[in-house]
Amino acid sequence: MEGQISLADRMKLIKPSPTLAVNAKAKAMKAAGADILNFSVGEPDFDTPAHVCAAGKKAIDEGFTRYTAVPGIPELREAIVARYAADRGWHYEADQVQVSCGGKHGLYNMAQALFGPGDEVLIPTPYWVSYPPIVLLAGATPVFVPLDENENFDLTAENLSRCATDRTRGIILNSPSNPTGSIFSVKALEKVAQMALERGWVVISDDIYDTIVYEEVQLPHILDIEPKMKDQTIILNGVSKSFAMTGWRIGYSLGPKQVIAAMNKIQSQSTSNPASISQKAALAAVAGPQDFPGMMKQSFLPRREFIVGQLTSIEGISCVNPSGAFYVFPNFSAYYGKKFNGKVIAGSVEMSEYLLEESFMATVPGAAFGADEFVRFSFATSMTAIEEGMRRLKEALGKLV
Repeated sequence: MEGQISLADRMKLIKPSPTLAVNAKAKAMKAAGADILNFSVGEPDFDTPAHVCAAGKKAIDEGFTRYTAVPGIPELREAIVARYAADRGWHYEADQVQVSCGGKHGLYNMAQALFGPGDEVLIPTPYWVSYPPIVLLAGATPVFVPLDENENFDLTAENLSRCATDRTRGIILNSPSNPTGSIFSVKALEKVAQMALERGWVVISDDIYDTIVYEEVQLPHILDIEPKMKDQTIILNGVSKSFAMTGWRIGYSLGPKQVIAAMNKIQSQSTSNPASISQKAALAAVAGPQDFPGMMKQSFLPRREFIVGQLTSIEGISCVNPSGAFYVFPNFSAYYGKKFNGKVIAGSVEMSEYLLEESFMATVPGAAFGADEFVRFSFATSMTAIEEGMRRLKEALGKLV
């Protein structure tokens, strides 16, 4: 009978991804005929480059459709090593690289390999929605380090020191950040490196947006600031955001050999290798022309300027200008407590529901990122959609009393 099978206790710790849930609801409404403007999705609105698609098709035509080595095909891992040496001057070996089924999978493998009961993992907040559940699934405890909008969501030494304990095992850094688009400063990363070296922390550097940076200077990175951190740092990255390959599901991790070996054990008993065809496509992306990310960035720039300008022109809304990625994270808290047709907008969840139901705009509530004052908008959509979305937003907020 239904309901007789009990679920594992760990299922009480996690919830489905709210970003994917919002996207699914928006798509269902659109399929039913609603004129939905989707600002919730975290993926570039570009097709995968033609030469990358051609590599995937060639792999199929040549019968490259069987199992591969668990950590990924050697030529892809070697290409990733070569790319980091050329772009950043960081030197790794192929057995220090794991290719996984998307960046999220790499993060999961890492957490399973490194963390367990009694461990605490520092997570700057606002955070990407999957960090806390992945830490919890490893049996560890996420500890949230608050970031201040008035400081451009930078990490401060005071907050870091206040949240760290003798149980702290590591810290997750995401710069540029999802959801804020902010970049951690050199000063912040110097403090992280100092504390990590003194206390033996592992630093998980999620660099998935590192090719989408709007500043003229090079993106600050802990490995440039303190090269001694290489033996204590795990880099997470992938081709999803940089080459518009979200559906191909290829991420990769770089780190100390013993950590990557442990992650490979996890992967061997869960998914085995990433998709063979996707690996060949990723090889074409990593080893081929690198102009595509720059082209996307140039397309995002005017969208960023417009959406930030429109948001900050609305009375009561503040919005940090993102330094990277393709999100804005405006503060809507001035509108909380207001009503529409008797329903109170109590927080970001109700605000996102209101915008979807009243204005057919899909956004993601800030509560999903640990910051209820805010709502996330992706500007990885057309300027036409952004212009219409800002018009609808102003109209919707004007109806609240």
